[in-house]
Amino acid sequence: MTIKLASPIEKIKDLVKNTNIKHIAIIMDGNRRWAGSKNLPSIAGHNEGVKALKKTVQAAIDFGIKHLTVYAFSTENWGRKKEEVDFLMFLIKETIKNEMDELNEKGVKIKIIGDLKPLNNDLKGILSDAENLTANNKVLNLQIAINYGSRNEIINAVKNIVSAAKLGDLNLENINEELISSHLYTSNLPDPDLLIRTGGEQRISNYLLWQLAYTELYITEAFWPEFGENELAKAVTEFSARQRRFGKD
Repeated sequence: MTIKLASPIEKIKDLVKNTNIKHIAIIMDGNRRWAGSKNLPSIAGHNEGVKALKKTVQAAIDFGIKHLTVYAFSTENWGRKKEEVDFLMFLIKETIKNEMDELNEKGVKIKIIGDLKPLNNDLKGILSDAENLTANNKVLNLQIAINYGSRNEIINAVKNIVSAAKLGDLNLENINEELISSHLYTSNLPDPDLLIRTGGEQRISNYLLWQLAYTELYITEAFWPEFGENELAKAVTEFSARQRRFGKD
């Protein structure tokens, strides 16, 4: 009798199911350092970063992850050189435009989180097209954080809650964690179970501050362009060995 051994993907898929991991957030760090280590311009690192994201999205689908949130451009990134910012905006637009049909075929729902007002109309149009095209997909929810800053997100949530209270639509006694969560960009999503940061830095960088209250952290020295199926599998495997207490023990 031939015994069929589980494939690596099946093993990780079982870990995802057994640990009930639903949502992974990623800080995609290290594109420029990866490029510098190879004497390449930073643009080369960002281009490789797009390839890494594509591989990671496919791995998330294969592993049975339902929600993936990635940090593409922060509110602080506007402080970089104009040439790099312009390229990043172009790269985001071209990537979404070129990949949305394939992502749609794979059942990926695209949601953009962040303050989109400063973005140019061409980019906003592409982002809107991607959201509309994929709105009914259910295989993977992919949140892409663009011009995102968690403090700004929380400030906006507070403003909306205060406005509702002033209008008499909200009783102050009803303000609780669930209400605040419902006013964040990630409303209707479970909080991340796991935060992955590539590139070895050990900080959160104004990312999902409210949502990460009890999220497990995984830091890898691998730069983002080096990330993919194997690195995601390592993170899920380490997560599966942890005991989550949520402050109760």
